[in-house]
Amino acid sequence: MLIGKHNLNEKVFIIAELSANHNGSLQTALDTITAMKESGADTIKLQTYTPDTITLDCDTDMFTISQGTLWDKRKFYDLYAEAMTPWEWHKTLFDHAKSLGMEAFSSPFDPTAVDFLENLDVPAYKIASFEITDIPLIEYTAAKGKPIIISTGIATLEDIQEALAACRRVGNNDITLLKCTSAYPAALEEMNLLTIPEMIERFDVTVGLSDHTMSLSAPIAAVALGARVIEKHFILSRGMGGADSAFSLEPHEFRTMVDAVRDTEKLLGTVTYDLSPKSLKSREFSRSLFIAQDVKAGELITAKNVRSVRPGFGMAPKHLKEILGKSFKDGYAKGTPLGWELIE
Repeated sequence: MLIGKHNLNEKVFIIAELSANHNGSLQTALDTITAMKESGADTIKLQTYTPDTITLDCDTDMFTISQGTLWDKRKFYDLYAEAMTPWEWHKTLFDHAKSLGMEAFSSPFDPTAVDFLENLDVPAYKIASFEITDIPLIEYTAAKGKPIIISTGIATLEDIQEALAACRRVGNNDITLLKCTSAYPAALEEMNLLTIPEMIERFDVTVGLSDHTMSLSAPIAAVALGARVIEKHFILSRGMGGADSAFSLEPHEFRTMVDAVRDTEKLLGTVTYDLSPKSLKSREFSRSLFIAQDVKAGELITAKNVRSVRPGFGMAPKHLKEILGKSFKDGYAKGTPLGWELIE
């Protein structure tokens, strides 16, 4: 799967999510993107909505957050008005990311956002966890023919199946699912990362992780289990505050995560039983058969005058029983590696 110039089959794709961490400042957003690049991110991701495209301006209890979150007692409308990334910033932010050699895309939250992002020629789309049940939005987005990434933070198995079917109905099979736990921050015991290989097998799509833990272990474990995408929220400093600051990584933390993911990729390598050049060289330290004491021509080979020892320059120890009782062709000194040419 390709997103821009990045092949997800060759290298884990690391997404730095800006979300609300610009705190209403375009310069902060630009500085954050620069820090994302310096911290090893492959791409930036924005969220494209206004309060009016994502909710209603209502004062009733149903439109006031009360789920035990960081945002409890706030109206949906007011929170999204604070957290949104102004649409007039998008091109400036995308252009800045591209000038740094990064990809740049976004999560649309309604069809008007999709149309807006199409005009910016984004290389992919992300469907946020809470939008996975919006099948018309998924169909509309997938129909643009771009790679589509779908978070599954609130999804049941049926929800995931319906979202995948929506993409495929409009001819889009370029799908990545992100294992996600929609808690902010998420507890380690709620992550259930063993679901990742099962998702790969069950749905036959690329799978990654959208991670809201504050641990660097989750991305490492996810990559070891087959994740090809890692998404993390990024902030210049949690001390800035803001709607998403509590579960966002600072630059040095993000850099540590990226380095750990890249190390994990190296550790995983490929399935092979071939030895590396260094391993082949190390075989010199393996055991082999050596003459263990001075012997004369015609002397019988015994367990005393031939032994399995290190290093590995003699014949393989598996031949010891085969050669016991045979005789030496000539006299040999202790420490001579045994070979078939020395045996009658």
